[in-house]
Amino acid sequence: MNADPGDTDLGIAEVLAVLARLPGWRAVPGTGRSPGGQPGQRLRGARAVLEWLATQPGVDWQQRWQAGGADHGLDPLLGSTSVSRREVLLGLNWLILARVIRPGYELFTQVTSYFLFDNVPRRISPELFTRLGCGPSTAPGELDPELGMALSASQRQDVRAILVKLVLHTGKNLEGLEPDDLLDLRDAARGQKWAKATAGLRNAWTLLSRAGVLPSESTLPVALRRSRRSVAELVDAHGIVSPTARSVLVRYFEERAASLDYNSIYQGVNTIAGTFWADIERHHPGIDSLALTAEVAEAWKQRLQHSPKRGAPRQAYRPVLTKVRAFYLDIAEWAQTDPSWAEHAVPCPIRRAETSGAAKDKKRVTARMHQRIRDRMPQLPRLLDSVDQHRRTQAELLAAATAAEPGAVFTVAGVSYRRHVGAKEFRGDRYLPRAVRAVNLATGQSLNLTRDEDLAFWSWAVIETLRHTGVRIEELLELTHLALTSHRLPGTGEIVPLLQIVPSKTDEERLLLVSPELASVLATIIARLRRENGGTIRRVGRWDRYERVVGPALPHLFQRSATGHPHGVLSYTSLREMLNAAVTRAGLTDTAGEPLEFTPHDFRRIFVTEAISSGLPIHIAARLLGHHSINTTSAYHAVFDEDLIRAYRGFLDARRALRPPAEYREPTEAEWREFEQHFAQRKLALGSCGRAYGSPCQHEHACIRCPVLRVDPRQRGRLAEIAHNLTERIAEARANGWHGEVEGLQISLTAANTKLAGLAKITAGHTDLGLPTPPPAVAGSDTKDRTS
Repeated sequence: MNADPGDTDLGIAEVLAVLARLPGWRAVPGTGRSPGGQPGQRLRGARAVLEWLATQPGVDWQQRWQAGGADHGLDPLLGSTSVSRREVLLGLNWLILARVIRPGYELFTQVTSYFLFDNVPRRISPELFTRLGCGPSTAPGELDPELGMALSASQRQDVRAILVKLVLHTGKNLEGLEPDDLLDLRDAARGQKWAKATAGLRNAWTLLSRAGVLPSESTLPVALRRSRRSVAELVDAHGIVSPTARSVLVRYFEERAASLDYNSIYQGVNTIAGTFWADIERHHPGIDSLALTAEVAEAWKQRLQHSPKRGAPRQAYRPVLTKVRAFYLDIAEWAQTDPSWAEHAVPCPIRRAETSGAAKDKKRVTARMHQRIRDRMPQLPRLLDSVDQHRRTQAELLAAATAAEPGAVFTVAGVSYRRHVGAKEFRGDRYLPRAVRAVNLATGQSLNLTRDEDLAFWSWAVIETLRHTGVRIEELLELTHLALTSHRLPGTGEIVPLLQIVPSKTDEERLLLVSPELASVLATIIARLRRENGGTIRRVGRWDRYERVVGPALPHLFQRSATGHPHGVLSYTSLREMLNAAVTRAGLTDTAGEPLEFTPHDFRRIFVTEAISSGLPIHIAARLLGHHSINTTSAYHAVFDEDLIRAYRGFLDARRALRPPAEYREPTEAEWREFEQHFAQRKLALGSCGRAYGSPCQHEHACIRCPVLRVDPRQRGRLAEIAHNLTERIAEARANGWHGEVEGLQISLTAANTKLAGLAKITAGHTDLGLPTPPPAVAGSDTKDRTS
């Protein structure tokens, strides 16, 4: 079994002789375990397969098998012989068992061979198969104690299927498997209809790791983490065809790598190499120069305006243009000092005017952000009540189920449950040695109470910490027990607790004062972690998805040990899933009745809005958030209409307080009569006088000439008649030689014509300002605050 006949040039007769020496070959049904048909049937089937393979190109049996393409379908093989399908499959099974053929993974989706899954653990590495709990005689749940976990019957079958496929496809014994072998199986299944055939791969990886076959402490999720790639690998991921463009892109980002972090390089390559150049090559193949024609550049800009997946307008349209323009301008600038860049210094296809308008885009983003906060901030109390109630309910449910005997019925909040009896739950490297399950007797739903309580607790902990600190999601996940410190106030000697926020976006650490509410949340988290780990907080490393590195082992506060990776820090994905589930459970909707969505950053904006609205100076809020500019902080602060009204009324009250008190006394009866008489005297034949109260008439009641005369549009005919009369009087004065009279009448006529022109504009039409009509007051409502 150590040599592979498939890699030799043995003849058909010699291969059949190898099969005849295999244990069980001559067994007949009923005399051995899974003999796989009558000996004559196996022989005819094996010969038919070998005769068909002999017609395929190749120097050995394995090459002929691959050339025949039978992994993708057995029709060519079955159509070449008169032997029945059953006999062909029997012979094929024995050829695979003898390793004359190493099948592809796809073959197992077409032919389900219980014969192979039962016999391979007997003939290939039987001791290790048994130790892993996947031997033919292993009972469900039985496992080497050194591996520290148990498998259910279905889990054992999945792992056995994975291991059998691996040893048959690779030609290795179980002890010789490597991480790449398991990753190849996963990659082969990705995107295929038979992807479910990899069920048990994570379990198999963990078992092989604990058995010493794979590196110790390794897991499938860790192996799938894509470490940092070189600039060349990042560029090549976009399939750049042009050798010139590829070399320029690689060299350009290698030059910039010294001043940028990995995530910035990664995003830059995605934009320049992917969104820009790869799109150019797809639509205009054959381009091998950065110098683009106006037609090619314009066509790319048109495509860029819409997202290729959703078809919606691309919000990052202008930022992409800015990055592409910077790419061309950087090369042109470097060419002035480095001649090797000169051949690539070509005209930029992005004009400066096309990148202008960033300020307007920023205002639109800020407006959307402010509206988002106005929609979510009033809903925050409901969300907080919901997550807290759910946490308490799940804790009560888990405690009641734990106290109940297996199979016993218990009741919580009027709902009856039955404690479920089951094997220990195992999911790869996620091990729940004390998973408590129950069945809701009303709905029949099976519940994993340990997992549900764990998710409820961490949902509550995440939301409460975010709203009390305003930290970024990365800063939240990097909080450790070491971040809690204290400070003694020099004046009073009082000791105040502080929370140290490690450098993240701005590479600057900062300190936050721990409020009593936040202290309660953190104390609850610390107590839980200590209780689960024997009085200490386990030190674990955190995977940074942006920098592609694992941080040092620290006592992180947001680590979970009940589910997920054992004692692993929460991931971005799991955190968002918990947050979305909490919002859905609370039933939050926006003003249009659509389901509301919360992101971790929403709590940061709500935090600063509440702080500033409560009187915290904006420059202090900027320090708390880690902003270098208060302009950034002001963009986070959403102003509500009621805040605006309240602040403006406060301004009016403060301004009144600065005026002499005598100005705000109650008027006397004489003063009030004088006030009313003034407005009565302002009523004129043509309209009304607009002079201020207490001021005399400046034109000795020559109202037609007065600029403060407000002509009533209904008196337009009277005014026109006056103008006509003035015209006749001017003509009469000129005829009689009254030149002094002409000058005075002309001034009055000019003023009358001006007022007529003003009336024409007013009566020509009106403008609807669209002011809403206030709703009628509800009976019994308190309107004092709105009218005061």
